[in-house]
Amino acid sequence: MEILEGKDPQLWKIARKRASFKGHLQTYIVANGFLWVIWYMTDGHSDGGIPWPAWSTVGWGIGLAFDYFDAYHGDKNTMAQKEYEKLKKEKEAK
Repeated sequence: MEILEGKDPQLWKIARKRASFKGHLQTYIVANGFLWVIWYMTDGHSDGGIPWPAWSTVGWGIGLAFDYFDAYHGDKNTMAQKEYEKLKKEKEAK
């Protein structure tokens, strides 16, 4: 277990998710950039079909989108808090 001296555990968890996403994004850009360069250099661009690196870019991109959502919009407590505030305002307006 990680020792969190002077750190808010919830904020630390969010920070770790966001840092993980940023590392994942960097890896995605480098790896897919490399695949696209290989495709281009091997004269694959002249056949007129769907470039083979598109499959990894799209597939991995879907996973990256889920990772982004989890890191920046997926905190259940925050989502529940927003919904609670919305319901509270609706009740007070009546």
